[in-house]
Amino acid sequence: MAGFRHETERLVLRDWREEDWAEFFRHTNTPAVMRWLGGELDEAGMAAQRERVEGSARRNGFCFWVVERKADGALLGFCGLKRADAPGSTVTGAVEIGWRLREDAWGQGYAREAATAALDLAFGRFDAEEVVALTVEGNAGSWGLMRRLGMRRREELDYPDERYDPPWRDTIVYSIDRAAWESRDG
Repeated sequence: MAGFRHETERLVLRDWREEDWAEFFRHTNTPAVMRWLGGELDEAGMAAQRERVEGSARRNGFCFWVVERKADGALLGFCGLKRADAPGSTVTGAVEIGWRLREDAWGQGYAREAATAALDLAFGRFDAEEVVALTVEGNAGSWGLMRRLGMRRREELDYPDERYDPPWRDTIVYSIDRAAWESRDG
């Protein structure tokens, strides 16, 4: 979606620019960031990641947008929405929220701020009825944020993602529906 831009108190979620990709991968394709995401990407993996994000924007009008810090314009990572599409997924076609922030941005509330904005957009602008989030059991930081966002664990929707070996194969699912999002405190 050309020209997408959404601001929060400290962040901007926006469309990608050509020059963003090298910066994004420089800061997020690291052992720490990729620990629970299948490991560091090679050149082909980075190209595939870029195509998935850009393809989502073309098909859906939304994607995992750039997260930029207002104070200094630093590219912190991405956060946004896509259609779940993992092979064998129990939630294929659902609106999925996801995030990936560089390590020096962790622990400062940026992921929650960006994810809150993305959920507001999912239910407000993009008219979702439910949003899912996917991770693996070991990624406590990720599912901890899902819980703080008011999402609930959906064990009946868990599935093995056969593209990966353990510990990345067994996908756990969280979700939140419109009514729960709109009725949450704060």
